[in-house]
Amino acid sequence: MLKFLKGVVAGSGAGLKDLPYNIGEPYSSAWGSWTHSRGTSKDDGSPVSIFSLSGSNAQDGHLAAGRNGVKRLRTVRHPNILSFLHSTEAETFDGSSTKVTIYIVTEPVMPLSEKIKELGLEGTQRDEYYAWGLHQIAKAVSFLNNDCKLVHGNVCLASVVVTQTLDWKLHAFDVLSEFDGHSEAATGPLLQYEWLVGSQYKPMELLKSDWAAIRKSPPWAIDSWGLGCLIYELFSGMRLGKTEELRNTASIPKSLLPDYQRLLSSMPARRLNTSKLIENSEYFQNKLVDTIHFMDILNLKDSVEKDTFFRKLPNLAEQLPRQIVLKKLLPMLASALEFGSAAAPALTALLKMASWLSAEDFSAKVLPTIVKLFASNDRAIRVGLLQHIDQYGESLSAQIVDEQVYTHVATGFSDTSAFLRELTLKSMLILAPKLSQRTISGSLLKYLSKLQVDEEPAIRTNTTILLGNIASYLNEGTRKRVLINAFTVRALRDTFSPARGAGVMALCATSSYYDITEIATRILPNVVVLTIDPDSDVRSKAFQAVDQFLQIVKQYHEKTNAGDTTGSSMGISSIPGNASLLGWAMSSLTLKSKPSEQAPLAPANSSAPLASASSNDSSVMDTATPASINVSSPTNFSDQAVPASPTSTDGWGELENGIHEEHESDKDGWDDIEPLEEPKPPSALANIQAAQKRPVSQPKPQVPSRPKIPPKVSKDEDDDLWGSIAAPAPKTASKPLNVKTAGAVDDDDPWAAIAAPPPTTRAKPLSAGRGRGAKPAAPKLGAQRINRTSSSGM
Repeated sequence: MLKFLKGVVAGSGAGLKDLPYNIGEPYSSAWGSWTHSRGTSKDDGSPVSIFSLSGSNAQDGHLAAGRNGVKRLRTVRHPNILSFLHSTEAETFDGSSTKVTIYIVTEPVMPLSEKIKELGLEGTQRDEYYAWGLHQIAKAVSFLNNDCKLVHGNVCLASVVVTQTLDWKLHAFDVLSEFDGHSEAATGPLLQYEWLVGSQYKPMELLKSDWAAIRKSPPWAIDSWGLGCLIYELFSGMRLGKTEELRNTASIPKSLLPDYQRLLSSMPARRLNTSKLIENSEYFQNKLVDTIHFMDILNLKDSVEKDTFFRKLPNLAEQLPRQIVLKKLLPMLASALEFGSAAAPALTALLKMASWLSAEDFSAKVLPTIVKLFASNDRAIRVGLLQHIDQYGESLSAQIVDEQVYTHVATGFSDTSAFLRELTLKSMLILAPKLSQRTISGSLLKYLSKLQVDEEPAIRTNTTILLGNIASYLNEGTRKRVLINAFTVRALRDTFSPARGAGVMALCATSSYYDITEIATRILPNVVVLTIDPDSDVRSKAFQAVDQFLQIVKQYHEKTNAGDTTGSSMGISSIPGNASLLGWAMSSLTLKSKPSEQAPLAPANSSAPLASASSNDSSVMDTATPASINVSSPTNFSDQAVPASPTSTDGWGELENGIHEEHESDKDGWDDIEPLEEPKPPSALANIQAAQKRPVSQPKPQVPSRPKIPPKVSKDEDDDLWGSIAAPAPKTASKPLNVKTAGAVDDDDPWAAIAAPPPTTRAKPLSAGRGRGAKPAAPKLGAQRINRTSSSGM
């Protein structure tokens, strides 16, 4: 409390009760007797500028002019005039004397002279920026003179300030007065406080106080002269010392020199009106002025003009002053996109400009706009966001992606446009690591399950590739339930050869996530089949995969023999050749083919992968562990047991620990499909079938039959593949495979285990009625009955 009272007595502005702003460090220059200081709001800490003017007497002329300036600044509003926020007048006591201080709070600005030094522009870029600034000040002066019939009285370098977006604004309204030249009864000074203006800035009629001549002159005469003084100070780089210095035109640009001379005409009536200066001057016709002017009137342009402008803007932005692009054009562009006045091509320009920002500024100025654009209904905007997600995706926080972005992106999974579905799929390579386990298991995997049976083969292929790349971000339970089913049941049996190849490579890239039982019973049996695939590329990948997984099995065998049983998971890193193959295998739906086509994957048709694709290859996933997954959801799914199939909601079925478990009740998205084509048996299997059909010369003795008990058939995911060549169940309890007949083979015959039992008759071939649903006929006793039955059965 004592400190506060001491501050008030000492005259400190920080002790003002009615000023809701904190006064900071002052700038080195300001107009007139004012002090220009930095400041912040006490409410939210937002920056402001605070102008203060002090006087020892309440009737001081400077204070009276200051009060005029406060009144004028509060009532006059224009985009190129300083924005007024707050004002107050305070009395402080300094010993025996009273000190009166006027405070004006405005938007945050900086004196033009200091901003020019800070920017350090040179050459063409300096001239373009000066042209834009003078264009703004000329519009402000024209507004005062022509529209409001007001005279500023002291336009100069000190009366111009620059905002955070590098806009120039006019202030210092202490001398501002109405122009009463049309009033015949008007007498005395037209400008009450003209004594505040330095003599070097006064035109000859004002210097002589010839008020009659001033009233006969046009209302812009005095301020046009002041604008000429501003131009001289701007290009000469020094303050005007005396009026004669205005004759030195060496620093004035040639395109501006004629207008400069007309602004400083010795005859007030012949001075150039600032409105004409804006319309006709060649100097103001440059790229920066035209670009910003187009953005200012963007709502008045038609769609063709907008589209043409925004397609040229990325290249044009590289030629403009970098600071003006980042602080002026970029906020204008972001606002236009956010409120819908900009076309979709503007997004490319926005991201191009944003790439020049620091990471901190990018997160503060651009990311909020991008997040809002994800909710746009404009399909072109959504396509643009997804196409360039590699430029900003890493800057999005996990919370923003999970709570705000993903819900809008996920609508693209079910979009009718195949191109948008593919872009949405590829975007998950960047967004999936930022999703919570709840979102991945409850939403993302559902969509990926549907995309694996998409009508577009390119999308099916890239879905498999994506699953291989994001496997490290799934918890252990989800990986066990999803990966093998997705890669073997669907990918390896896809009719599109690149999809099968992607399935093989995805298995190799995620080999560290499978235990030895899964490798031996589920992966190897499915991969071996592809070693005779019609497509050579798939065959070569299948052989690589077989070698890799057999190496894992051999390592387990060696460890088991050595007595090391610490664990059954023997995954090793994928082979080096697999890493590059987990980039996007398909271009943007350029490989259009029918489901039955078996075209190999052509390198010429593969598109460039996303920026993050190479960093998420198999080598990254093989070294990742579930413990490294960042889970932002409240529940830690990695510590829970694998959920049962009826409660799983991601579209994949429950993982079978072995191949002999029934799963007829599974109704998920991974076990309800059959291959579109039954694979044609290769020549080796055809020979086996032919051997099964050969008649046996000496049938085995018949024994009494036992009651028929239907054998329990394992129904795993391999039934469809092997069902067409499976042998029928034996009819008796005897062991026909071990009985040697005239046509039988030795006990060490490798095909004895799958050979069919000898037929009971010669009339009915083995192939009749063969299939999974066929039931063998009951044996009949008696030779006569057998002959009649067989003959009638034909």
